Amino acid sequence: MVSYMDYTSPSTQYFFDVNKSNLMKKDNHNYINVLGIKQLNTLENVSLLDIYLSVNNVIEPHYHQNAAELVYCISGAATVSLLNPFTKQIQNYPITPGQVANVPQGWWHYEVATTDNTHLLAIFNAPTPEVILGSDILKLTPANIMAHTYCMDENQWKEAIAPVQPSTFIGPPANCHRAPEEDIQQYQQYNNHYDNPMYTAPAYNYHFQPNPPYYYY
Repeated sequence: MVSYMDYTSPSTQYFFDVNKSNLMKKDNHNYINVLGIKQLNTLENVSLLDIYLSVNNVIEPHYHQNAAELVYCISGAATVSLLNPFTKQIQNYPITPGQVANVPQGWWHYEVATTDNTHLLAIFNAPTPEVILGSDILKLTPANIMAHTYCMDENQWKEAIAPVQPSTFIGPPANCHRAPEEDIQQYQQYNNHYDNPMYTAPAYNYHFQPNPPYYYY
């Protein structure tokens, strides 16, 4: 990457406090801070997300159309899951402090915290990590197109996705009020899923990218 930064300029930045750059906040235990070229103008082909999660919270399914992502576990534990578009398999990688999982550019993926006080660092090989979020795909694709494509009743589709909030980032939403037994059952399903590092997903062949592209900030 060729840099055209004027390193003699008084506006050149070499320091930034990521704690002061919040991308989104669900609550005091679940939030994401961001560092990109908009925050630190001397960055070149690198940026990061500083991610804090409590148990069972999920960085929603998404993909980065312009960057690969290296997920490093600082504390706690999480499972990084990605859909391999070549094998049509979900691959699950539990990580604990000092371990990483790599997500190639453009691959559909998500992360689930498996303990409280989980702290992840997501590092990107781009000055700004662009993102397409699953919640935005669900809400921004016209309901009639989804219903027609998958031979569904349009009203049923609308009803099914009605609770989905665009740009969720961290789920479940703060206003989710499932019964405790449902949460336990969901957690058990997570664990059973992750015990099997790979399973075959249904074949697919599509590419969807809203226009204009969505960004982290």
